[in-house]
Amino acid sequence: MAILSLQSHVAYGHVGNRAAVFPLELLGFDVWPINTVQFSNHTGYESWRGEAFSRGHIELVWSGIRDLGVVADCEAILSGYLGDPSIGQVVLDAVSDVKAARPNALYCCDPVIGDYGTGVFVRDGIESFMANHALSVADIVTPNQFEAELLGDTVIECLDDARRAAGTIHEKGPRIVLITSYTPKDGDEGQVSLFLSEEGRSSVITTPVLAFSAAPSGAGDLAAALFLGHYLHSRDAVQSLERMTNSVFSVLERTQGSSSRELRLVQSADALTTPPKRFAARSGG
Repeated sequence: MAILSLQSHVAYGHVGNRAAVFPLELLGFDVWPINTVQFSNHTGYESWRGEAFSRGHIELVWSGIRDLGVVADCEAILSGYLGDPSIGQVVLDAVSDVKAARPNALYCCDPVIGDYGTGVFVRDGIESFMANHALSVADIVTPNQFEAELLGDTVIECLDDARRAAGTIHEKGPRIVLITSYTPKDGDEGQVSLFLSEEGRSSVITTPVLAFSAAPSGAGDLAAALFLGHYLHSRDAVQSLERMTNSVFSVLERTQGSSSRELRLVQSADALTTPPKRFAARSGG
């Protein structure tokens, strides 16, 4: 079982493909990472070095894989940070190639656009690509609340708003919408929820908010990868939500207990493969 993952790469730390490949391999998948950028570290640090790869470079790498005759072995495509909007067409082409060879393959789009505190942090054109092109071919989409508000064209302040935003996103194509960070104004202070919508039913799972002096990046990348991996194994979205949430919380908890700004993925391998049963989903109405 193989997953094609088109995301960023950092030499130091765990975001993008560095947050996705290792956990997916632990879940038993062969992963074909294509790096959309190569940076020294993620851009939340005071400085970083590296460059975004061109569309031509990404096309060349994908064509090399395609020429091997292994495309039908790919069960799913996962995309994240693109670096440049022109790379979006390569993602769409790869999705088309994989689905032509394996019609039941899934495309999971993590629509990396921005977040609260930073706003939109991607290049012009990427937000439009996500809204107008990626969603129309995606089976699963995993925005954070900020991104869900942009793509769902609504402010999310309560559960009804989350359902409304998910409904708008469903209309654009995806069968499963997972909002990976959801903090309603009427919720309990010090808690954060994840909102899952699939075929007319929704679920919510809530965890405490962990305090960090410098919050680690990559939790959303990790969440998208783990949800996809568990869903490919079980085809049960609610179970996948629970397993992913418990794993991600355990990783964050271990990270909080360290002095690092980076997710403690390697140190949390046990929680990635066998997540503790701490948080359960409830009906979202």
